[in-house]
Amino acid sequence: MVPKGTAAGVPVMKKTYSSLAAREARLAFWMLLPAFTIVAAVILFPVVANFWLSFKTVGLGDLRPPTATIREQVTEAPQQPGDELVLLYRMRNSSRTVPIQHVEISAQLPSGLIPSRMPEHWQIENSTLTRVYPDGWEGGYTEDLEFQFTTAPEFFSPEVDARRPTNPQTTSRARNPLLSANLTLENFRFVMSAREFWTVLRTSFVYPFLGAFLSIVLGIAAAQLLNRKFRGQGILRGLFLFPYVAPVIAVAFTWVFFLDPFSGTVNILAMELGIFEQPISFLSERYYRVELFGITVRLPLALTVVILFDAWRYFPFSFLFILARFQAIPDQLYESADVDGAGHFRKFFSITLPQLYGVVTTLFLLRFMWTFNKFDDVFLLTGGAAGTRTLPIQVYDNAFGRANIGAGSAAAVILFVLLALFMTLYFRTIREDIDE
Repeated sequence: MVPKGTAAGVPVMKKTYSSLAAREARLAFWMLLPAFTIVAAVILFPVVANFWLSFKTVGLGDLRPPTATIREQVTEAPQQPGDELVLLYRMRNSSRTVPIQHVEISAQLPSGLIPSRMPEHWQIENSTLTRVYPDGWEGGYTEDLEFQFTTAPEFFSPEVDARRPTNPQTTSRARNPLLSANLTLENFRFVMSAREFWTVLRTSFVYPFLGAFLSIVLGIAAAQLLNRKFRGQGILRGLFLFPYVAPVIAVAFTWVFFLDPFSGTVNILAMELGIFEQPISFLSERYYRVELFGITVRLPLALTVVILFDAWRYFPFSFLFILARFQAIPDQLYESADVDGAGHFRKFFSITLPQLYGVVTTLFLLRFMWTFNKFDDVFLLTGGAAGTRTLPIQVYDNAFGRANIGAGSAAAVILFVLLALFMTLYFRTIREDIDE
């Protein structure tokens, strides 16, 4: 007879939730939960907030709830007892669109002030000047009210502030426009119906595509040059990394200085050599006419310069990865090609490029996504002018240039959706490379 809990005399090990491994896993989960929660909040909160704002018509001034503000101004100051003190209360709603539901104003009158003329509905009780607006103030409300007082000797004591003798205070209630449920697609309509939206969208694709392509071409050329040992190889590698590690503001203003139409080195040398007849504004001229074989071509000059800057600045990133892949290619492949009589170009296109395919594809997608989301390069060089405006520049211009937070958030959502599509393509490419 086989005892219960055994099989053919062998004890059966039952997994239970209270086992040691399960308890350790549960402990690890609870220890990591706070970190995961914090990271998720830091990442997800800005994204959710941006989506929420994109469906609301809010401006830069609506980031805080509207408040009733009042400023006291002395328009006629007394010089001796018996003179009149004239005060002006300047009142306004801090929001131009959102009403304030209930407003109360109170001001403490100092000793020695005797009211001689006050606006309607204002009351004085126990030396406190008050006014209640039960219906509140509509959006954009402003009003100036004048008060006249006769002064007594007590008013001229040192305790009284001659510039703000009554120091009025306000209390108010108003809804926060950011938390209301009034959602609309007006921001997306505003962004997508803008005159230059489709031009901006096209530039947002052309700029990162050509920038990523040229940076990889330069990276392959630099890696091919340094994929052999020679004297000064380490120094040259360090010099090649300079554009990538240098501060962007320093290299951007260096390019601006060199390309300046009045004192820039490029224009001065080109005119002395007879290449240019007159200075060219490389960063503020949208198109430049070029004659090629009798055909006039309009070259997008400022955009071309920005693309060249991107390729020059970020080719060291591609160079490092491509050089590492170069050094991993087996020498036997090139030796076999030499035996077969293959030339340099045949070996490059038949051996080198296929070996670089995986890393080049990954680099292109990464550089495309990073440049697509890039703001500082274009902003420092041209400010988005002369046909170089991209979606990140459009987000900044809507949110802070026009003080339209809703439109800026809508443009950012469009940018986010496009980047999510690129990320999906990137991970699919990575998965295919792993499977291969």
